[in-house]
Amino acid sequence: MSTDADTYASDLLALDQQVCFALAVAARNVIGLYRPLLQPMGLTHPQYLVMLALWEKSPSSLTELAGRLSLEPATLSPLVKRLEAVGYVTRARDAKDERALAVTLTEEGAALRAYAPAVPAGIVARLGMPLTELEELRDRLHVVIEATRRAHANGG
Repeated sequence: MSTDADTYASDLLALDQQVCFALAVAARNVIGLYRPLLQPMGLTHPQYLVMLALWEKSPSSLTELAGRLSLEPATLSPLVKRLEAVGYVTRARDAKDERALAVTLTEEGAALRAYAPAVPAGIVARLGMPLTELEELRDRLHVVIEATRRAHANGG
C-alpha cells in the first residue's frame, strides 16, 4: 500500500526534490552570511569574488577575469567600475593589446587582502559545519559546474 510519504518521495516535481531549488536557496543563504563579513572591507559578495581573482593575478584582462568568474564581460564591467570608484583597482588599455582592458589592483586594493583571511574563517564559524564537509561540498559543486559546462558545450 502506498503512503503519502512514498508519493511525495517519488514525485519528481516536488519542490524539495529539485536540485535547482536546493542550489538556489543554499547559495542565497550562504551569500547572505558573507555580507556582515565583507561590509568592513567595503565589498559586496560579487566584488569580493573579483578581488579574490585579482589577488591571485593582477593585472588581468577584463575578458580573462570574466572567464575565471564565469561572468559575461558586460556583467563584470560595472563591478570593476565600482571597485575603481572606491580606489581598489584601475582600468586601462593593455599596452600589448589595445583592444583589451587591463584591470590592476591599486596599493589599497592589494593591502585589503590582509583582511580577507577572516572571511572564509568567519563563514566556517557561522555555518558551524566541519571544514572537511564544506571542502567535500565545494569539490562536489565543482563537479556539478563542470557537468553544466559540458552540457552547455554540447548544446544542452
